[in-house]
Amino acid sequence: MNKTFPVTESTISALHLSRWLQEKYQLSARTVCSLFRTGMNHLYLVTDGERKFVLRIYTYQWRSRMEIAEELRLLLHLRQHDIPVSYPIADQQGELIQELHAPEGIRYGVLFSFAEGKKNPKFSAQTSYQIGVALAKLHRATENFSLERITYSSKTLLQDSLHPISAFFSGTEEMKFVERLSHYLFQEYAQVNTKQIRQGAVHLDIWFDNMHVYDEDRITLFDFDFCGNGWQCHDIAYFIFQLFNTHPEEEYQTKKDRFLQGYASITPITEEEKRIIPITGLGVMLFYLGIQCDRFDTWSNIFLNEDHLKRFTGMLKRWITHHQLAVE
Repeated sequence: MNKTFPVTESTISALHLSRWLQEKYQLSARTVCSLFRTGMNHLYLVTDGERKFVLRIYTYQWRSRMEIAEELRLLLHLRQHDIPVSYPIADQQGELIQELHAPEGIRYGVLFSFAEGKKNPKFSAQTSYQIGVALAKLHRATENFSLERITYSSKTLLQDSLHPISAFFSGTEEMKFVERLSHYLFQEYAQVNTKQIRQGAVHLDIWFDNMHVYDEDRITLFDFDFCGNGWQCHDIAYFIFQLFNTHPEEEYQTKKDRFLQGYASITPITEEEKRIIPITGLGVMLFYLGIQCDRFDTWSNIFLNEDHLKRFTGMLKRWITHHQLAVE
């Protein structure tokens, strides 16, 4: 007997999206939509002559309509404060969020402006300075700005992340290390002087893959999918952690210094925020390891295995050694 099985994730036809976009957003008949990449969400590059856009289609049940609306509210708030971000485009009815009827159910879509420039993993020290400037301006605009989304606390970053990680890697030596690290970090977070920590809306995924650079000095930030509430120094620490793991030591130190100088040229970083950069960098990384495990159906098993965990914990241990942290 023939049976039609339900699906957990589909890839919507770019050709049909092209026709839909023309109608929904009054784009011209020459509009072309092409799949850019799948993953946590599906991204499509949309071109209409000289105009470019990015269409994000959120994976099924990944973000609620409210969560997406809050992400877009943040982006519009930043745009009003002249922060260079990729912002949402309204359709001809004034709607920012679209509902698409996919085989697995309702999926949401948003059309974004295209960020001028391109990604550059080997950006210059001058660009690192400008990234610091851009992030500081973002934080100045979002300090004490709250979202109806997740709050990144020691519980959400450290304790909640352990559950999906343990489901994949329980019993291994690397998993035992992750558990010890989580416990150590939880204790360190509890000792932070929060009166000296700025709080507000955070991006939480600031690195070269989520920004375009134009002429070294112009930075446009995008992909606020993980935005939420929390300590703003998490953004600073995460960017520095990514620098540490993508650059040789001397180059890392130069770009780190320039990044911090650029940031401080706009708004000061407190001494307590500087002190906990090694701690908060690890906190965000454990959170993302938990996301990788929790979203296994999206990421698949191409890399999510014990070898990946060994590489991941090796990266964490290098950071721990560099900062001389007393993780037992």
